[in-house]
Amino acid sequence: MSLIKCIDDYGIHSSNKMAHISEDNSITYGDLKKYSDALANYLLKNYGNENTPILVYGHKENEMLYSFIGIVKSGHSYVPIDSSLPVERVRDIIEVSQPHIIISIEEMPFELENIKIINYNTLIEIFKTSEVESISEEYYVKKEDVYYSIFTSGSTGRPKGVQITLGCLESFVKWGLSLCNDKEKVFMNQAPFSFDLSVMDTYLSLASGSTLYSINKKMISNMKELFKSFETSNITTWVSTPSFADMCLSDSNFNEKLLDKLDTMLFCGETLTNSTVSKIRQAFPKVKIYNTYGPTESTVAITSIEVTDKINEDFAPLPVGYSKENTWLYIMDENKNILPEGEKGEIIIVGDSVSIGYMNNEEINKKSFGTMEINGKTYRMYKTGDKGYMKDNLLFYCGRLDFQVKLNGYRIELEDIENNIKNIDFIDNTIVLPHEKEGKIQYLIGVVTLTKRVEEKDFKIVSNIKNKLKEYIPEYMIPRKFVIKETLPMTPNGKVNRRALMEEMK
Repeated sequence: MSLIKCIDDYGIHSSNKMAHISEDNSITYGDLKKYSDALANYLLKNYGNENTPILVYGHKENEMLYSFIGIVKSGHSYVPIDSSLPVERVRDIIEVSQPHIIISIEEMPFELENIKIINYNTLIEIFKTSEVESISEEYYVKKEDVYYSIFTSGSTGRPKGVQITLGCLESFVKWGLSLCNDKEKVFMNQAPFSFDLSVMDTYLSLASGSTLYSINKKMISNMKELFKSFETSNITTWVSTPSFADMCLSDSNFNEKLLDKLDTMLFCGETLTNSTVSKIRQAFPKVKIYNTYGPTESTVAITSIEVTDKINEDFAPLPVGYSKENTWLYIMDENKNILPEGEKGEIIIVGDSVSIGYMNNEEINKKSFGTMEINGKTYRMYKTGDKGYMKDNLLFYCGRLDFQVKLNGYRIELEDIENNIKNIDFIDNTIVLPHEKEGKIQYLIGVVTLTKRVEEKDFKIVSNIKNKLKEYIPEYMIPRKFVIKETLPMTPNGKVNRRALMEEMK
């Protein structure tokens, strides 16, 4: 059974079951079927079922889910755009994706010509007046068709649209559900729908007939309101970046009394540190913690490992896990030679959840994607630009290859320094930034937050950090300057905002 049919069947056989909760608004699987059918009928009647992308602009509204499912039922793919994105980024996405239609659940930030805009009021009218008969599966997005495209940052400053097929998504969902227990589940949705981490909670929830509990940007900016919502959320399965968990863990009220039904935590999108795991274990002693890894180009995640107390004690940094079924990992050098176990190089992903490539970007596709034959079958391949190594079939992530900088002739991995700073007991989190002048890196800046307020002046704390770092790394890698902050800025996706810190440190 296809994923779309699976979700649709819950609307028939479990129509009163809760599908999505966003603030005080909720919808059932019956609602999801009814309104996605209405939208699909409207799109088929007015625009046919050619697989051209339809953009969906909004935040965490229920109408976002109606739109996603309605669009793919009509044979189109969707491109989610969160309303928190800068105007210029929205313009870039529209320019790259060249849509014929935009569903604008929130008001678009600028006028558009030659593109059909379905605004909120029109969408509600479609729900009221369009036919709601079930859509024939012949119109659905097919296995090798693009299901969604999510835009990520590009090194040129122009975003890249990662195209994910239904087959890729189904491969991920089948594996992802194996990380969750069979109990009645409520998945937490922290990331915006325009960030691929949200695919983990959204589709694991919908594919299992569970409830998706969305946290919006207003809640995230107000810890008191966020925790109040947690009290009645009944969340069983936490899905977030480690940084978002760290933010919550900074408050002593974040514990098993607040989330008494929580049994599983899934982390992706950033490095999960040993100290974060230790803090989670203190706050939630019975929870299962999973570390996962995967770029957007391989459909959310392709490795996982349950981080038990023993794993947390035995490994520092933590491994990111074993590969999923029908996925193969290789570590290669610059000449595309496969490296032996234990040697660091570029992580190469081969398998059935690898993207078909970037939207309208053949030049970069040739550099980043390819194919590889395994056991007589050809699979897509993606060169991640991530650095790592394999040991006993476990993947260890060592940062981005492009986070290397050259200072005074030394090639330095910024994430290597960050990981060593995090080893210091009073450091909570850190980002290391290069300070440039006239295109040349002059020195490094370490921005840190503390686990507790140290009763010393800042210059003494900095001196202490530098002295401790001398035990772990060469002197040329130690940042010349340190800045102590209460918190680190985060992007809407829940990652530490390096760009904002760079601007602040100028």
